[in-house]
Amino acid sequence: MLKDEDRIFTNLYGMHDRSLKGAQARGHWDGTAGILEKGRDWIVDQMKSSGLRGRGGAGFPTGLKWSFMPKESDGRPHYLVVNADESEPGTCKDREIMRHDPHTLVEGCLIASFAMGAHAAYIYIRGEYIREREALQMAIDEAYDAGLLGKNAAGSGWDFDLYLSHGAGAYICGEETALIESLEGKKGMPRMKPPFPAGAGLYGCPTTVNNVESIAVVPTILRRGPEWFAGFGRPNNAGTKLYAISGHVNNPCVVEEAMSIPFEELIEKHCGGIRGGWDNLLAVIPGGSSVPCVRGENMRDAIMDFDALKEKGSSLGTAAVIVMDKQTDIIKAIWRLAKFYKHESCGQCTPCREGTGWMMRVMERLVRGEAEIEEIDMLFEVTKQVEGHTICALGDAAAWPIQGLIRNFRDEIEDRIKAQKSGRLSAVAAE
Repeated sequence: MLKDEDRIFTNLYGMHDRSLKGAQARGHWDGTAGILEKGRDWIVDQMKSSGLRGRGGAGFPTGLKWSFMPKESDGRPHYLVVNADESEPGTCKDREIMRHDPHTLVEGCLIASFAMGAHAAYIYIRGEYIREREALQMAIDEAYDAGLLGKNAAGSGWDFDLYLSHGAGAYICGEETALIESLEGKKGMPRMKPPFPAGAGLYGCPTTVNNVESIAVVPTILRRGPEWFAGFGRPNNAGTKLYAISGHVNNPCVVEEAMSIPFEELIEKHCGGIRGGWDNLLAVIPGGSSVPCVRGENMRDAIMDFDALKEKGSSLGTAAVIVMDKQTDIIKAIWRLAKFYKHESCGQCTPCREGTGWMMRVMERLVRGEAEIEEIDMLFEVTKQVEGHTICALGDAAAWPIQGLIRNFRDEIEDRIKAQKSGRLSAVAAE
């Protein structure tokens, strides 16, 4: 279990003062100029050796991503864009950082931007996050007043401006290129890659897009050293991580824990166990709604990191753990996700625009049992035609929950179809 002194987010629950004074008392903004003095290359190397992988879902090595930025400027400015559009259902971790520990993010923006030669950074915050935006803006204003941002930021000799931009609540704007389009004032529709943002991103300039948590942990890693951070978790799965556990546990929560913590330990220690006991566990979505579910009995011995969950046929994603007990209508739950993705598709790519609606309508009939058994394979086949055939990953996100359902709960779907045919289907499932 992670010791308190090893926690990066010391005010995750808002028990302490979230102002600049409070943040400084907890060790933030301590010797920031000294970190910048060591130079861009040193910072990027430290991030590489820490083993930090992106906390937004894809798990791409952060230091490596930073190193893609051009070393010298060709006259175009460089930008850092922070993705605070936390729209993945079940995910509620970045929200806690911005609400209660905003200075970790503000300081992280300065250090990361300096490492990539950026004099300006934009935080793109989700439309529904009103109070979080206020807390974050207050932290930015305090940092300006204290000389930590702006000209000669934190006395480092580096000029740096930080802007907060409010989205309008679109899931697709969490995809990095759609986010950039939205920041530029256009419709949030993903761009074709290449060119990648590091070559031509915001306003056609070199840009890096990072998740809130990925940026907020940077100052602490550099203060305490990459070896300290790499000491948590299994190889290639380093560091501490915010887990957001919701659903049928006795105590849903957001908690900072070491990577590679066993699933059972996470649930027992922090959530007070599964509602109705472990025998009542039906399924778990381990990484936010876009990753496939895992059957309860297979999940109990799971290890919560990128590689172990891949072996389970799922993914760590954003580490938003959604727990479902045996009172859940799993087919209806996955239909609800299909409906969400159908609603959030931007409509640019035909497989996703047409496929999400088609999959949702078939799921609707499966919930009621009004389908043929052959249609299960047909639905799986369609998910394969959507997955991997779109500009961004929303097509995959719509396909994977349904694939997980069919792989793990095919018998339940078939039973419901048979029950409907024989007229035995209960009113509950048909609602």
